[in-house]
Amino acid sequence: MKLVFSNVLKKFGLKSMIRKPRPNDVEKTFSQGEILVSKTDLKGVITYANAQFVDISGYSQEDLLDHPHSITRHPKMPKIIFKVLWEGIKSGKEVNAFVVNLAKGGEYYWVFANVTPSFDANNNITGYHSTRRRPNRRGLNAIQSIYDKLRQHEIIGGIKESESVLKSFLEKEGVTYDKFIFDLQYS
Repeated sequence: MKLVFSNVLKKFGLKSMIRKPRPNDVEKTFSQGEILVSKTDLKGVITYANAQFVDISGYSQEDLLDHPHSITRHPKMPKIIFKVLWEGIKSGKEVNAFVVNLAKGGEYYWVFANVTPSFDANNNITGYHSTRRRPNRRGLNAIQSIYDKLRQHEIIGGIKESESVLKSFLEKEGVTYDKFIFDLQYS
């Protein structure tokens, strides 16, 4: 039955859905020199994944390609951060973020992501390019408590509540999101 269903999906140019694993408390890490790279179309569907991304994610190249990048989204990641990211890149800006991802085996891994739009000759956005490095441990320690607070507010009041908390925090710190994230990684 599975083979028949798989053949039907292929006939119509569709890929099978991949089940998200159940998260566990095992952390995966990668070396300071490694860079995880992926490219997506305008909807966030993966069109390219380098060997380092394939390796840490635990998914095969085939598992990743033509699937939404959210396949690696960890449930502990605040949705507001992805809202900030998507608003930025859709408007043509580069966005940085600390992101906790979920590997195929249920392990988690943190990255410092730099996401940029890709443009054609007419300056139209054609997709997105993400380069992820190992996060600064000090910055990671600081962001984890902030993300916990944002998630708590998302559970209570949804993304609007989380967005309000993030804006208040940045105003209190007297910084923009971009400067705050950049300083956590590079200061």
